[in-house]
Amino acid sequence: MTHVSGLNSEAIRPLAAPEKTQGAPKVQRPDEDSQSRQPKAMMDEYVPEEPEEPSGRYWIGREQDGRPKIHFDDPERAAGAPNKPEEKWACDTGKVDREIEKLKKKQQELKQQLGTETDEGRIKELERQLAQTEQELREKDNDTYRKQHSTFTKLS
Repeated sequence: MTHVSGLNSEAIRPLAAPEKTQGAPKVQRPDEDSQSRQPKAMMDEYVPEEPEEPSGRYWIGREQDGRPKIHFDDPERAAGAPNKPEEKWACDTGKVDREIEKLKKKQQELKQQLGTETDEGRIKELERQLAQTEQELREKDNDTYRKQHSTFTKLS
């Protein structure tokens, strides 16, 4: 154990006053002129944009009564483009309908002949024809076939 009086007095140094330290920055007081200057309030400024050219895009919007509506930005209907009159077309499925009716009549006739026929060879031939007719009806008696084989005429 050592006595307090036996400590090295050079190891303990008094703290220096802050004014006397060399690396401490000096605090600058603001000038009275800079205090009187208040920063200007920043205001937004409206800068109008030029309308964009139509791009041909779709987007969902609302009608006046709040119902959803799909809008289309049509490049052909731009402000400078002339308005084209609407084209009107008529669709005629009469030819397809007559073809289907003909197949249905043929199917009925084949069924009647099958009911009255007694010859075994003739029965097999009628069954084959009936199966073929039914297959054609399945292929043709639908909306897809009607649309593909319809005739379109331009009205205006």
